[in-house]
Amino acid sequence: MLITVNLLKLRCPDLIMMLRKKTRTLEKGQKILVLTDDKFSNTDIILFCRFMKHTLLSSSLNKIPYTYLIKVHTG
Repeated sequence: MLITVNLLKLRCPDLIMMLRKKTRTLEKGQKILVLTDDKFSNTDIILFCRFMKHTLLSSSLNKIPYTYLIKVHTG
């Protein structure tokens, strides 16, 4: 099941804090689609995934909203 998280209008650190809060509610292996308009979100989300050991499956930065597909590895 794919969960969509709308993080439009949020900037770091709020963006990452809300993403972390949501990933805590998911089970290992679930996928989450993140929507954001923060132009610096790419670096933030890459580092978040690396630190939390999630897998960033894809990202699209061509237009707003930017999208990130993440596979959760912890729950």
